[in-house]
Amino acid sequence: MATFQLPAGIHPQLWSAPGVTIYYPHVYGLANRYAEQQINRTILHTLALIQQEQAGNQPGHGMGTEVTGHFEIKTNERGILSLMLTNYTFSPPAAHGYTIARSLTFDTQTGRLYTLQDLFKPGSDYVSVLSAEVASQIKQRDIPVLQEFTTIRPDQDYYLADKALVIYFPLYEITPYAAGFPMFPISVYDLLPIAAEQGPLSTLAADIA
Repeated sequence: MATFQLPAGIHPQLWSAPGVTIYYPHVYGLANRYAEQQINRTILHTLALIQQEQAGNQPGHGMGTEVTGHFEIKTNERGILSLMLTNYTFSPPAAHGYTIARSLTFDTQTGRLYTLQDLFKPGSDYVSVLSAEVASQIKQRDIPVLQEFTTIRPDQDYYLADKALVIYFPLYEITPYAAGFPMFPISVYDLLPIAAEQGPLSTLAADIA
């Protein structure tokens, strides 16, 4: 049984400069101020890393470059905040722009950032379980892949949305550019046998009082 907790306050912030318009979330109103500060620092650090990666992926990054960014809140309940930051950069004379998406999942009581491994019991073969589900969905949904899919990375990108763990892949990792970011939702109920006790998956699956 899950205990009700107020969602985190989210205030959109604007990072603006010539050619740059990025909206990102600022978290406020948490009972633990340290956790609040930690979450906001992690968000800003992630944005900076995205900017660095964008510069490396767009030849001629500089004059004429346009950068736009936004965010999506995927889960904000039961002490869990899961969000996605998405940045698009276009630099002439590139044929097309490049998009980078990064997701972050936090414990709003402590500020802890959850990796994919953190969601599962120690020693569980979560990589094989998730890889099998992704492979099944690729076949069922007839998703075009660059080569035969075999496995996810142990630190694969993910976010939590309501009652699902969503595994996703960056551009070009497994699919052509035109396919965008392939996403694979997996029910949290199907993952309960290997979910960490009192972890985010178990928390989202629990009945609420």
